[in-house]
Amino acid sequence: MTGRAGQGRLALIAAGGTGGHMFPAQALAERLLAAGWRVTLSTDDRGARYAGGFPPAVVRKVVPSATTARGGLLGRLTSPARIGAGIARAIAAARADRPAVVVGFGGYPTIPAMSAALALRIPRMIHEQNGVMGRVNRAFAPRVQTVACGTWPTELPGGVTAVHTGNPVRQAVLDRAGAPYDPPAEGPLRLLVIGGSQGARVLSDIVPAAVAALPDTMRARLSVSHQARAEDADRVAAAYDRAGVPAEVQPFFTDVPERVAAAHLVVSRAGASSLADIAAIGRPSILIPYAAAAGDHQSANARALADAGAAIVLPESVLDAASLTRDLHAILSDGTRAAQMAAAALSLGRPDAAARLHDLVTELAA
Repeated sequence: MTGRAGQGRLALIAAGGTGGHMFPAQALAERLLAAGWRVTLSTDDRGARYAGGFPPAVVRKVVPSATTARGGLLGRLTSPARIGAGIARAIAAARADRPAVVVGFGGYPTIPAMSAALALRIPRMIHEQNGVMGRVNRAFAPRVQTVACGTWPTELPGGVTAVHTGNPVRQAVLDRAGAPYDPPAEGPLRLLVIGGSQGARVLSDIVPAAVAALPDTMRARLSVSHQARAEDADRVAAAYDRAGVPAEVQPFFTDVPERVAAAHLVVSRAGASSLADIAAIGRPSILIPYAAAAGDHQSANARALADAGAAIVLPESVLDAASLTRDLHAILSDGTRAAQMAAAALSLGRPDAAARLHDLVTELAA
């Protein structure tokens, strides 16, 4: 028998590192809890920063980060031992309270959770958010029963087949899915800048300068919400102040769905979770893929929105303030074009992605 007597089935969700892994995991957790499941989240200290929005009923287990990708020589020497210890703890925990299914979303915590599922022959699946599969998910993809993908097409290891579910979005996004878009006209203009958890500095360098170069009449109507790293926040706020543009600058917005819904235009990195939010709500965007992303997966993520006419993509290789000013002005001065971009984004949204993923989990557990 799976799970504790008298209680619902247990799903172990493993995700870590970034919001791109954590937000889809949160969406699945919300859906499973509503269906009567118990949910345990296994994450690391980096992922825990994004766990505040998980429902209180989710049991949180924070595993020590251990990756050879960072930490220099000491990290490379100690990671195998820490990973081994994490796997041993995960096996012991799964024996004590056996999950009906284990779902990995990528990041280090997927390693011990999925390894325990393999050792104990627990049904298991992974969800890949990006158009290029991450290293951890790529390693486990041939060893799970189900692979679900958020971006389509996704580059997969040889011999692996997958189901396209889309990227699940949180309830706060679903609450605003398809919210009516107010195209830019003669009134106030609202710009949202979200950089994600990695590589946001270039947006802090370029976007305020691009905004400052907009025509005076447009800047007089503009307000900006800009997510910037804490070390950049003061200089970004000062740059907007010099440009005469009211701006709210914070390291992390807890109300991104509300800000996306209120925006006339979003400037964003091309992280899979951010794009899922933009598409579900339906807003025009200028996307700047993070050049250092593994396998250039953010460029792959952005392709569908660009091809549909929902977004302008500016690779970092050609990004400068002048090119961004040009594109900001082109969209904010043309309400018809902005509305067409918003509609194109909405056509790509998959607000039912969490339901699709929930169905796969239920089938696998059965």
